[in-house]
Amino acid sequence: MALLNILQYPDERLHTVAKPVATFDDALQKLIDDMAETMYEAPGIGLAATQVNHHIRLIVIDVSEERNNLLVLINPQIVEMDGKTTYEEGCLSVPGIYEEVERADHIKVQALDRNGQPYEISTGGLLAICIQHEIDHLDGKVFVEKLSRLKLQRIVQKLKKNQRKTM
Repeated sequence: MALLNILQYPDERLHTVAKPVATFDDALQKLIDDMAETMYEAPGIGLAATQVNHHIRLIVIDVSEERNNLLVLINPQIVEMDGKTTYEEGCLSVPGIYEEVERADHIKVQALDRNGQPYEISTGGLLAICIQHEIDHLDGKVFVEKLSRLKLQRIVQKLKKNQRKTM
């Protein structure tokens, strides 16, 4: 397994719309394992393939306290949404930034597992928020773009300043 480079906002590649996964081969299995290792190391609770510059519809998530319940969603689709909730979100592609975002409180998702087998999840709470956040990445959207124009400008300025400090 290998750690992957996580793209940092405002990298334009984060706006690439991911294509459906069609081939379930060894390369896909390796990417899933590398993404999981990268997510755990970061540390984070979710990672979309788009964030590591692979533009396919693949997400890994683990919201468990023990970090031992990896969920792989391939070609995920939200088929039902209900209620509204607001949660302070962060993102591995937008380090150090946490903002309140409104999302559906409960969702039903259809996806394929790492072997291409279909399954469905009905969930709420943190897992529902995380799935919606990661699907946004697959659709070329980053959570900070849901904020007001003024907040987004401030965030971009802060990120650029932080990037200059690390160079």
